[in-house]
Amino acid sequence: MSAASQNPTDTVPPGDSGPAPVRPVRRAHRSLALALLAGAAGAGLTLLASGRTWAEGSAVLAQGELPRSVTGADVTGVPGALAVVGLAALVAVFAVRRAGRIAVAALLTLSGVGIAVAAVLGNSDTSALREKAATAVGLTGTDVHHVTHTGWPWVAAAGGLLLLVAGLLALVYGRHWPAMSGRYERTPGGARGPRRAPAAPDLDRPEEIWKSLDRGEDPTR
Repeated sequence: MSAASQNPTDTVPPGDSGPAPVRPVRRAHRSLALALLAGAAGAGLTLLASGRTWAEGSAVLAQGELPRSVTGADVTGVPGALAVVGLAALVAVFAVRRAGRIAVAALLTLSGVGIAVAAVLGNSDTSALREKAATAVGLTGTDVHHVTHTGWPWVAAAGGLLLLVAGLLALVYGRHWPAMSGRYERTPGGARGPRRAPAAPDLDRPEEIWKSLDRGEDPTR
């Protein structure tokens, strides 16, 4: 039998899996890019929405009505605070490994859940609006009328969902993501990582020779 008539599969070494390992790498890169995009966008949307008007109303006075409005930060500070926590967790994912990465990814996921829940509950909350109306009027228990709610709480909730997606991606694919270089990490014995060897002394300069002798080195090596 000639070499040309041999089965092509006979030339494949046993156990060779071909290009299959490339697929997990591509999935890891795609999930990493998607998590970074979703996490950054989610935190940005939440922080933006927290500074916008969430509700408007009017406090009744003897002279008429006094319009009042409250921002998301007035209603609840939870979304803004968790957005900062989620953004920090997104960055910290790359600074830790193994169990630490799982813990940070879980924190990122919980931050997204907390933002979404707080934003939905804050959408119907009028306590901050009544408090601001009472401060303006100078009477406790002042009621507000013609209360309207804007769409910014839902924008904050959407930001929380994006952070949730980023956290879930980190939990599922995070073990395949790269980590910060451990070049400068301490070794288990407490010593630092590899250091550059000292430059050889210049034998034409006497002061360099004396410095080498002071360090206990042999300048002639």
